[in-house]
Amino acid sequence: MVAEKKVIDEVSGWFRIYDDGSIDRMWTGPPEVGFLAKSVPPSDTFIDGVATRDVIINNGLGLSSRIYIPERKPDDTAKLPVLLHFHGGGFCISRADWYMYHQIYTRLVSSARAICISAEMRLAPEHRLPAAIDDCYEALLWLRAMARAELPEPWIELGARADFNRVFLIGDSAGGNLVHEVAARAGSEEWSPLRIAGGLLLHPGFVREERSKSEMELQSESTFLTIEMVDKFLAMALPIGSTKDHPITCPMGPDAPQLGDLRLPPLLVAVGQKDLMRDTQLEYVEKMKKAGQDVELLLSPGLGHCFYLNKIAIDSDPETAAQTDIVIATVSDFVGRH
Repeated sequence: MVAEKKVIDEVSGWFRIYDDGSIDRMWTGPPEVGFLAKSVPPSDTFIDGVATRDVIINNGLGLSSRIYIPERKPDDTAKLPVLLHFHGGGFCISRADWYMYHQIYTRLVSSARAICISAEMRLAPEHRLPAAIDDCYEALLWLRAMARAELPEPWIELGARADFNRVFLIGDSAGGNLVHEVAARAGSEEWSPLRIAGGLLLHPGFVREERSKSEMELQSESTFLTIEMVDKFLAMALPIGSTKDHPITCPMGPDAPQLGDLRLPPLLVAVGQKDLMRDTQLEYVEKMKKAGQDVELLLSPGLGHCFYLNKIAIDSDPETAAQTDIVIATVSDFVGRH
């Protein structure tokens, strides 16, 4: 008789580790919201004005990316800017093909008239940081190889329409941390003919070991984010022996490289007023500005962490819908100006 596996650690709803070392990332929270974490199959046919395809970018690591391309419009420029997206999930969960990303990036590429390439990455705890950073950087190197015609064309629409001179890094939550890290690492590389035109950090997962005021006040923000989730995910993801003062989670802290020494593109940082990480996100913006970096801030009043990914709230709450429209419009405007 085979002994039943026992859960030895979990993050409620999202993640379970068993005593045999196996990991289950299937959603076990309220079933009515489970569709947000379901994979959406790709479609070469334009649906709601957008076609999608999955491509392998590194066979050795098994890394893939989902590509979103908007249907051509008469007033489109010959080449469209490229958004290289890094998904969130505390470095431990989520996939680029989840519905929560599909619904927002379908809208975003249509609004911004841009191509989006959403990169998969290895997840912790099986692959602790900096594995996710390395994988996102690998996606950028893949794009550069595409721009230099060093790789075969994975999708004719991509090469025919992509403006590799206007590549934007964009990431939500932990993906915002990855935008900072990849942009900082890329600053010392030669990218021509690719150019990193900007970075968009949407509700980045910046924290300190010492609790901030917003963490104390909003520690059980929602079903999708609590302070316990943040603590557990980061304990599983950061290098062994590290605290949340690590440069990946606290790039504005004393252990991180001096912000003024980094070669970074213009950045847009989006912050939710009721995000439990609000205070450290705003600290990042303030310190980046003091360091002479080009940083813009979008503050969404009355809303929490990555609210624009929650299609249920968007459909049921007019304010969430309105603020989501503003996020999309602001990102589109930033891309258009750079």
